[in-house]
Amino acid sequence: STMRERKTTDPLHSSTDLSEGKEKLRLKQEVGLISGVSLIAGTMIGSGIFMSPEWVLHHMGNPASSLLIWAACGLLAMFGALSYAELGTIIKESGGEYIYILRIFGSFPAFLFAYTSVILVRPAGLAAVCLSFAEYTVAPFYPGCSSPQVAIKCTAAACILILTIINCLNVRLATSVMNIFTAAKLLALLVIVVGGLVLLAKGQTQSFQNGFQGTTAGIGAVGVAFYQGLWSYDGWNNLNYVTEELKRPEVTLPRALMIAIPLVTCLYLLVNVSYLAAMTPSELLSSGAVAVTWGDKVLGSWAWLISLSVALSTFGSSNGTFFSGGRVCYIAAREGHMPDILSMAHVRCLTPSPALLFTSAMSLIMIISGSFTSIVNFFSFMAWLFYGMTISGLLYLKIKKPELPRSYKVPIIIPIIVLMAAVYLVLAPIIDQPQVEILYIVLFIFSGIIFYFPLVRFKYHPRFLHRVTLYLQLLLEVAPTTKDAN
Repeated sequence: STMRERKTTDPLHSSTDLSEGKEKLRLKQEVGLISGVSLIAGTMIGSGIFMSPEWVLHHMGNPASSLLIWAACGLLAMFGALSYAELGTIIKESGGEYIYILRIFGSFPAFLFAYTSVILVRPAGLAAVCLSFAEYTVAPFYPGCSSPQVAIKCTAAACILILTIINCLNVRLATSVMNIFTAAKLLALLVIVVGGLVLLAKGQTQSFQNGFQGTTAGIGAVGVAFYQGLWSYDGWNNLNYVTEELKRPEVTLPRALMIAIPLVTCLYLLVNVSYLAAMTPSELLSSGAVAVTWGDKVLGSWAWLISLSVALSTFGSSNGTFFSGGRVCYIAAREGHMPDILSMAHVRCLTPSPALLFTSAMSLIMIISGSFTSIVNFFSFMAWLFYGMTISGLLYLKIKKPELPRSYKVPIIIPIIVLMAAVYLVLAPIIDQPQVEILYIVLFIFSGIIFYFPLVRFKYHPRFLHRVTLYLQLLLEVAPTTKDAN
């Protein structure tokens, strides 16, 4: 059959005996409903809502159409998440798109996804959020002028190193950080929402008059506006990366999605309305940091609270991105698509520390070489390419394998809409404004062929790699893990 069965006997990934040889090493199921909602909402509400509104407005040309883009992005994220919820109840394994592509389409496309995601996509997402955290953190120390790039990049690097320590120490510590920072950022967004409602009540509605005047009609411009808006919603699929660590995943996964994503969508729309109530469209477009400009206009001497809130928000989002991103690397290694050392967990902390350390290292390289806007567009193109492939896998299962047991079913029209949107988001920028960078991305994806056939297909492993793995096991105090049989 096309569906791949789980491996049951694999000497490289067999269980490791601890203490008396009876306890099997595996990641703990410590993510409940509240932590699940926090992981989704906490990752989604990061830098995007504080940095992307000006770019969405820039590409759409007016306030009303930019608000429509924000609403459409929220609806698309909800449809995508509901589709993933059904996949998560059919294939109850961690790893998100990677594990779904592996079980449905097979080893080769799954390897290309893992290769691209582990080396570029996930580290790029983490780097972009950490750069925005650094920008807001450093800004108060350089009033009246732009912050030096060295200070921003060093602060972003320090953020990644702190997150690495937190996530390597304890899963419960990482989820506690998510819960605390999610509460803090929701409070900050509520302040902006209430401030906006007060301004509207006072009659500051000039930004919404002739709201659709000057709307951009180009498919490429609309596609890039979607990229910037969807960046703010990125994280809607994060819970699927940690399915094996969920308590009662068949219940927790759909419920957490249905709570978190509508909540975030409503907040985003209200925050955008608040920005436009406080600023004219031209002021919003000229603002380097929209939320800070809003704070200066509305809160006066208390404006520093917004900078603090944004820093807290982006730090919490970075933690969620890091938490799930490390799991992709870990699961891919467990399936034999990455070096074995990355599939191991710390024998005492029970965290996938080698995978987390590798993700951290790749993100640090991204920070050194990239800027926020370029990373966002590059990340979005690659992400939606693989989202589309994953959704097409769900459609295959719904049509060809309806007998597979699943505790949740999404109406077939929803994944069809998501697939059409993914095709549009991938093709629109290429058709409207072809860029050489997209060619480089596609070439990088297919460069994985060079590694797949010798290392995965024909299992050629140089002897020195086995020795390096043993040394790293001893150094990092890690051992192979078993899958959690949900």
